[in-house]
Amino acid sequence: MRFSLDHVVIAVHDLQRAIDDYRSKGFTVTPGGRHPAPRTSSNALVVFEDGAYLELISWIPPNPAERWSNLLQQFGEGYIDFALLPEDVPRAIEEAKARGLALNGPIDGSRLRPDGKHVKWQTARQTTFDLPFLCGDITPREWRVPEGECRRHANGVRGIERITVAVRDAGVSAQRYAALLGVAPGGEFEVGQARIVLTEKGLPARGEGIVDLALGR
Repeated sequence: MRFSLDHVVIAVHDLQRAIDDYRSKGFTVTPGGRHPAPRTSSNALVVFEDGAYLELISWIPPNPAERWSNLLQQFGEGYIDFALLPEDVPRAIEEAKARGLALNGPIDGSRLRPDGKHVKWQTARQTTFDLPFLCGDITPREWRVPEGECRRHANGVRGIERITVAVRDAGVSAQRYAALLGVAPGGEFEVGQARIVLTEKGLPARGEGIVDLALGR
């Protein structure tokens, strides 16, 4: 099964301030909308020509039931997770399970856009956070990931080229990635237009997960 990079999640305390900051750096930012209760989050998107995007997300009020919200409160703003887009979420779960990797899902998700469109998707959630989660669309993808002029940025950025993931044991994580993607284990993995690079250096206080990305022009 083919996978591509779907999006990178960036947790922020003040969504409007983050929107203004990214716009000041030459990015086009599109308001995303609100997630339904019991979630308390809203988001905005920086969508690139290659179809991947940055998700700026905040919670009002903070939501102790959500891991991302708790990490934001405990460790501050920054990269917090990332998602891959599989061809089919339920099939990806079954294939990973057959290779010995447990995933939670499929889990239904949704968001109400500012224009009233109700966007729906499915996720498969990781049990170890060296891995990304999976995200696939139920409603048309362009509802969740808008197209057109919003994908053009004054600073010339066209996409995400590399994701760096801090892990405790690169060999163990490489085996997990191999089971998720159905490929041979290694230190780097191609996912469509992007590369995932595993590193044992600089494990953050919050634990394993994304620590950096490289943008391409």
